[in-house]
Amino acid sequence: MEQRTLGDLQVGAIGLGGMPMSIEGRPDEERSVRTIHAALDAGVTLVDTADAYHRDAGEVGHNEALIAKALRSWGGDASSILVATKAGHLRPGDGSWTLNGRPEYLKDAAKASAQRLGVEAIGLHQFHRPDPDVPYAESVGALRDLLDEGVIRMAGISNATVAQIDEANEVLGGRLVSVQNQFSPAFRSSLDELRHCAELGIAFLPWSPLGGIKKASGLGDDHGAFAEVARDHGVSPHRVALAWELALADVVIPIPGASRPESITDSVQAAELRLSADEVERLSAA
Repeated sequence: MEQRTLGDLQVGAIGLGGMPMSIEGRPDEERSVRTIHAALDAGVTLVDTADAYHRDAGEVGHNEALIAKALRSWGGDASSILVATKAGHLRPGDGSWTLNGRPEYLKDAAKASAQRLGVEAIGLHQFHRPDPDVPYAESVGALRDLLDEGVIRMAGISNATVAQIDEANEVLGGRLVSVQNQFSPAFRSSLDELRHCAELGIAFLPWSPLGGIKKASGLGDDHGAFAEVARDHGVSPHRVALAWELALADVVIPIPGASRPESITDSVQAAELRLSADEVERLSAA
C-alpha cells in the first residue's frame, strides 16, 4: 500500500477505525478479529481506537483489548502496526458521551490504555475531545508529560480547531504529529484544519471518512458526483470518497471504521485509485 508519514513513521495511506466493533450494534468477537486481520493482511499499519470505544458500563477499553487480542493472533509482524488510542471522552454506559480533560485523569487513562494494549509505550496517544471545563493547554500538557515520561511515543489531538492545533503544538514543543477530525463528503467543516495540517506537515486523520456508521451505506445516493465517478472507474462510491480525501493533501490518512472484512478490504483499495485533477475538483465542488 502507498505509505504516508505520521510522526517518525511511515504507515499505510488507509487506516482502520475500530469503533464499530465495540459500540452498539457491534458484531461478535470472531468477526471483529477477522476484520482486523483482513485489514492487516491488506496492508493497513495504522489501527485507531480509544478507551471510550465500548458499549456497556464496566467495559472501558473494550476496543483496545479487542485489538490487542487480534494482534496477538495475527500471523504477521505485530510490531509493524501502529495502534493509536485516545482519552478524554467517556461513555457512562447509557449511550451518552461525557468529557474529562483533567491532566491527572488523562495520565491515568493513558497508563491504563498501555496496560490493555500490552505495550510499554503507546505508539500514538491523542487527546480525544476538548473539555470546556479545563484549559486546553492544561489537557495537552498531560500529553507533554506522558511523552517526557516515555508512557507514549507520539502525541496527537482530536476534534480540534486551527487555533487549538497551534496551541497544542506549542505546548508540546513542536511534537504534535496528528490531528484526528471528522471529515467526509457530507462533513467538510474541518477543511481548514486539514489545510493547516498540510502546511505544518502534521498528519490529518479523518474520522467517519465515509459519513459515519448510519450514513456510509447511502454515500452514493446522497452524493451523486461520487456515485458517477465510481461508475466511471468501476468501483464503489466509498472507494472514491477515500481516494478523494487522499488526493486533497499528502498528510491525509483516512481511518474508515469497519466491522466486516469485506468493508475494510474495499476501503484499502482506495490507496490504489488515482483520480484525475478534474475529478478531484468536481468532487470537491459537489
